[in-house]
Amino acid sequence: MTRISLLLGLILLSWAAQAQGIGEYLGDESVLYAETKQINQFFRRFNGEEDQEGNRYYTGDKNFQEPKLRDKYLKMLFDNQNPSLSNTLKSEFIDKVNSKSDPVILDFHGGEWFAEVNARFTYNGREENAILFLRLQEEKVGSKWIITRAYFAPFAKLFSSDTTGGVEFLHPMSHELDFMNLRKVFQDNKEKVDQFTARGYQPDYLSIMLYEIKNSNLRFKTVSNVKFHFFQVDGWYFQLSKFNRPGYNRGWLISDLVKVSPKERGILTKYIYYEK
Repeated sequence: MTRISLLLGLILLSWAAQAQGIGEYLGDESVLYAETKQINQFFRRFNGEEDQEGNRYYTGDKNFQEPKLRDKYLKMLFDNQNPSLSNTLKSEFIDKVNSKSDPVILDFHGGEWFAEVNARFTYNGREENAILFLRLQEEKVGSKWIITRAYFAPFAKLFSSDTTGGVEFLHPMSHELDFMNLRKVFQDNKEKVDQFTARGYQPDYLSIMLYEIKNSNLRFKTVSNVKFHFFQVDGWYFQLSKFNRPGYNRGWLISDLVKVSPKERGILTKYIYYEK
């Protein structure tokens, strides 16, 4: 058997296994019912608030957030092609969120989750990728998505000097010179100007981006990818991504799952935000 034939065989076996697993939950329903097509639908399925055909359950209905229904849907909400999502890890997570004594219900307006948007812009005549972070902000009437942070590689290169171990500094007696030695900062060492900032300084790429947009130097083209980061389950982090592929295991699925302590959560959040 050739390597290609073996690969095709494994793919077909995988699809068959997925179809058999889904069949236990959906019977003869089509792949359209299995696919989690919208973020709101992900919330409802995670919480056990809709039936197998996508009809909603409401408070007072006997099946609303019913543990057995939740258990079925939770098992379907993972990317089954990700080997790092072990059955043991998924089972532990499901036991946590679907606990009879203390179940965890995702809250769309409850905070502790945000979007990461990969977008294409043109900058200085070149097409570049930018990463925008958005969260929901509650208003007097309804809510809205707002941009909270950004990361843009061309800006990051400008601030790539080592600010923690930098050798450039203003002498502690500079005040006696009326800080006239600021010439050293802004003219003689402009490539290392960020070394003269406070320890732990983080450049605000979003402000720079807005400035460049207002001056028509940075122009939006399109969105190339979207994913979501969730910290609503105490002690856990999961990432939500969209998969467009054949079979039943598609749509919005949990693509990453990690147990995190409070300290690890801080480290992970900084990593997601591209912060040092």
